Amino acid sequence: MQLFKKQIPIAVAFIAGFLMFLQIFIPTRGSADVFEDFTQWTRIIASFTLLLGIYSLLNHHFHKMKRKVEGWGFSVIVYVGFFAMTIAGFAYGMDNPSPVTETINGVETPVQTYMPFMWMFSYMFVPMQATMFSVLAFYIASAAYRAFRARTREATVLLITAIIVMLGRVPLGAKMIPAKIQDVEFLPWLTEWILNNPSMAAQRGIMMGIGLGVIATSLRIIFGIERTYMGGGD
Repeated sequence: MQLFKKQIPIAVAFIAGFLMFLQIFIPTRGSADVFEDFTQWTRIIASFTLLLGIYSLLNHHFHKMKRKVEGWGFSVIVYVGFFAMTIAGFAYGMDNPSPVTETINGVETPVQTYMPFMWMFSYMFVPMQATMFSVLAFYIASAAYRAFRARTREATVLLITAIIVMLGRVPLGAKMIPAKIQDVEFLPWLTEWILNNPSMAAQRGIMMGIGLGVIATSLRIIFGIERTYMGGGD
């Protein structure tokens, strides 16, 4: 049993990781074909994981409705929305027909007809998504207020930099200081300098750290040191 639970998954991870390593550093026609095959298998596996995710979602909300726990009415909405979108997609398709031109008040105007799936997506899902992100803006403002409180020198530098960048991004801020540098208002010029130099240097440092972390994690997986992907912690 350990053969199928540990040895084979570790061997597959090692072979796949080693082949991808060769494909990147020793590019040949054969390695490109192997990479394409692996990409196809990744898409196939992703399709099965999508089905597993759908089953897990519906099963979770089914048990909430069955036990009638607090908020189980939202699980009903999940089921209604899921099956409404699925049925609309299979029955009518997901592509809208081409716009038709109609004469409205003597003017030729293109009129778009929506299929049920795209109508629900455009006029229900997208507004709800926008609402959710709009609510998140209040949490972002609250976090920014706590982060920008000038209690230390570092927080003071962060606060001053944030004020400069925000003012340099709006027309009113650009007109606050009439001076110009290289035919550009001072605040917009200073904003671009901050974003292209200190901020970019920090971003590149973070990306280098992320890259080293990815390399370290990949090597741990390839050599079987990291086995959490098999569902265990050892």
